[in-house]
Amino acid sequence: MQITPHPSPNFGQRRLGVLPDIVVIHYTAMQSATAAAQRLCDPECEVSSHYLIARDGEVFQHVEEEMRAWHAGAGAWGAVTDVNSRSIGIELDNTGARPFPEPQMAALEGLLAGIMARWAIRPERVIAHSDLAPDRKIDPGTRFDWRRLAVQGLSIWPDESDALQLACFREAATIFGFSDKATDADLLRAFRLRFRPFAQGPLEAEDLRMISNLARRFPVLSR
Repeated sequence: MQITPHPSPNFGQRRLGVLPDIVVIHYTAMQSATAAAQRLCDPECEVSSHYLIARDGEVFQHVEEEMRAWHAGAGAWGAVTDVNSRSIGIELDNTGARPFPEPQMAALEGLLAGIMARWAIRPERVIAHSDLAPDRKIDPGTRFDWRRLAVQGLSIWPDESDALQLACFREAATIFGFSDKATDADLLRAFRLRFRPFAQGPLEAEDLRMISNLARRFPVLSR
């Protein structure tokens, strides 16, 4: 696929010689890809991502995959607390209030497939910014189609198989990868942003069934 170089000065070495095994998907929350690129390449902002995908599907590379971009901030996934050193960050040009256009999603799918092949990244390690920072972040938000990625093996989705249902939503969420430092409300919100984006109100049986299924199939505590 065609990728346009647009280098950012905001990067460093991956710490302790680790290699990327996570992909984090974000939205820019800005009005245009041009505005987002300017911010991601501004040394005063101290933020960057490896890639930015515009609404028309054009892909910009700001940081080489071998390097550590500054997109994840203070967050954790399982035992990983320096997510920047272990991840590749992809920003999608979207305010969070609109659907993600077909050209943009198609470009993301092509980009993801290449990244996952190059670094042997498993589908369960493709996560949302809101997954690693459930108390602070909501992107890529309720409009993002995670099920579409899962159908292609580019992420995961709960299935309908019977599973031992855990009695505690927090326990299952922590086994799946969410931080045990987040509040119960933040955990439920982050889970629903990705897997039940239109659910509201207190914890429901379907929330518990789905997170139990994910925890059984994709436990992350050992990584």
